Amino acid sequence: MAEERRNQRPSQGAGGGSRSGGPRGGKPTGGGRGRPDKPGSGRPEKGAGAGRSSRSSERSERFEPRSDDRRDRRSGSRPERGDRPERGGRPERGGRSSDWKRPADKQGDRTAEQARYDGPDLPADITGKELDRAITAQLKGMPEKLAARVARHLAAAGSLIDTDPETAYQHTLAARSRAPRLAVVREAAGEAAYAAGHYAEALAELRAAKRMNGSPAYLPIMADCHRALGNPDQSLKLAKSPSVANFAPEAKAEMTIVEAGARRDMGQLDAALRTLELAPLTSKTRASWVVRLRYTYADTLEAAGRLTDALAWFHRTHAIDSDEITDAADRAEALEKRIPQD
Repeated sequence: MAEERRNQRPSQGAGGGSRSGGPRGGKPTGGGRGRPDKPGSGRPEKGAGAGRSSRSSERSERFEPRSDDRRDRRSGSRPERGDRPERGGRPERGGRSSDWKRPADKQGDRTAEQARYDGPDLPADITGKELDRAITAQLKGMPEKLAARVARHLAAAGSLIDTDPETAYQHTLAARSRAPRLAVVREAAGEAAYAAGHYAEALAELRAAKRMNGSPAYLPIMADCHRALGNPDQSLKLAKSPSVANFAPEAKAEMTIVEAGARRDMGQLDAALRTLELAPLTSKTRASWVVRLRYTYADTLEAAGRLTDALAWFHRTHAIDSDEITDAADRAEALEKRIPQD
């Protein structure tokens, strides 16, 4: 799924980064380090689900017998009749006492777990046949009905990830509850968590998928999750992974944008510019990854105070941005007003 969506949902942009590299490819509108759920964001802001780790279950309450009951059992004597509860009353202790029921917080956890397992309602028109054959092939080892249910949740997630990423994420959690050992399910959960802004969860899911299938395709998103969690140094480590050298051009562009963003997060603007200048900024293709690279470079030039150079690169970005995935034209117009005219 990471391979299929890369052109549509590249990893997030560099520090000014914009949604030119955002998970859903929206139009970037500004620079600086903003929130990932707004166009123009660079590094996803720490928070908004990024810091929320999976809920850990709390320890059960202990039910110790009362001191007088312990004393009575040791002595072998029975409590006086007057000490016993009236007929029809509920004893304070005993196997049928309400004290032995599951604590309220555990009941709440169980309800939440059941809700995750059930997942959101599945649309009637989602059959699971919408999935790519490579994905359905990985479900064939499961019982037929279970595989069909997982497929429907994955298909529902895929249909919603651009418009309602939170619900898409809940669908992937339902699939994961049924098939936690399938890499394709963990990958889907990671991508949906990333799109919904749950960066810690996304990182955990993608790590699990990578352990299962060894694919390096998740590295750009994982690096961007580290940025969101305030760990740009970890982003740089992933960017230097040997497998990046074998990436396709669009995947390399993704990682370059994230690496430059991590440099900006660390206040290393010159290093961010050098990183981008090693990328194919002058490629003759009009592919979206070239548009995003140029936009990120222009934005970083502006952040470095090189306004004339930034203006030129915003114009060069707009020239190949036929789908208007960036706001390069607006950024250029704004810069023209700031640069003194001779």
